[in-house]
Order: sequence, then C-alpha cells, then structure tokens
Amino acid sequence: MTSANEENSAQGAQSELNGKQAPEQTEQSGAETQMKKIADLEAQIKEKEAKYLYLYADFDNFKKRAVKERSDLIKFGWESLARELLQTVDNLERAVSHIPQGSDPSLAEGLNLVLAQFKASLSKYGVQNIDCLKMEFDPNLHEAIGQEPSELPSGTVVREHTRGYTLHGRLLRPARVSISSGRMGGI
Repeated sequence: MTSANEENSAQGAQSELNGKQAPEQTEQSGAETQMKKIADLEAQIKEKEAKYLYLYADFDNFKKRAVKERSDLIKFGWESLARELLQTVDNLERAVSHIPQGSDPSLAEGLNLVLAQFKASLSKYGVQNIDCLKMEFDPNLHEAIGQEPSELPSGTVVREHTRGYTLHGRLLRPARVSISSGRMGGI
C-alpha cells in the first residue's frame, strides 16, 4: 500500500505542479498579450502623432502661402492697369517734348505739372523708372533695338528710346535702348 500511497502522492504532487504552472503560463501569456497590445497602441500613437505634425506643418505652410499670395495680389494686382497708364505717361512726355517754340509758356508748364503729378501717383503705388543711360546693358532690364558707335565702351547704353519701369522691383516694362558698339576705327 505504500507504493500505492507513494504513487498517489506523486500524482498529487504532479497535479499540484500542473495546477501551479497553468496559472503561471496563463499569467505569462497574458502579460505578453498585454505588452503586445501596449506596443501596438504606442505604435498607433506615434503614427497619429506623425500625421498630426505633418498636417500641422502643411496647414502652417498653407497659411503662409495664402498671406504671401494676398500680399502679392495687393502689390501686383493692378499690373496690367499700370502698363496701360505708362502709355499715357509716354504720350504726355512726347507732348511736352514737341511743344512748338513760341507757344504759351503756361501750356508747357501745365503739361509738365500734369506729367509730374501722374508720375508721383504711379510712384506712390510702386512704379519706378529704370535709369539706364551710360550704364552697362542688362538684358533683364533692357531691350536692345540697335547699336551705335560712340566713345563709350562696347555694351554701354547710349540712347533710351522708351523708358523702362518696375513695379515693386518686378519688371513692368523693359527700357528700349541702343547700345554702344565701341569706338569706330579703333583706338
């Protein structure tokens, strides 16, 4: 009977061990499951945080771009009108330069005052003329329509046919100029 008792006590000890291992394994697999869930949730949080930061930066860039576009619209929105008004300035300048000698001086004075007022109004809104006489030819600002021999170095502007203008630093109309071809007949 002792062997049967020993066998029963061995089986009881084994079942006790099995009973203790099962909860430990359950606890261990439950802890692993919890850790995996935590890792998954942390990954989701990081992903959502990255998306949030991307969207925030994108929206911030959108706001900056909208402010710049609005500013540019205010500055340059009337560019086509300014070009049209420059033709009027050109015509007034031609009228002043072609006043016949012996005409009433008040006519010349009046046209000069109107021209000056017109130019002041354009200047107030960012239209500036391009100075180019005796300066180096710049294809970004000038349009060459001919060459002339002169005492000035080659590539220098010698005559301005049509005045050029900028609008807040942006080219509105290039100056139409003649440039020097250098001295004729050598040095």
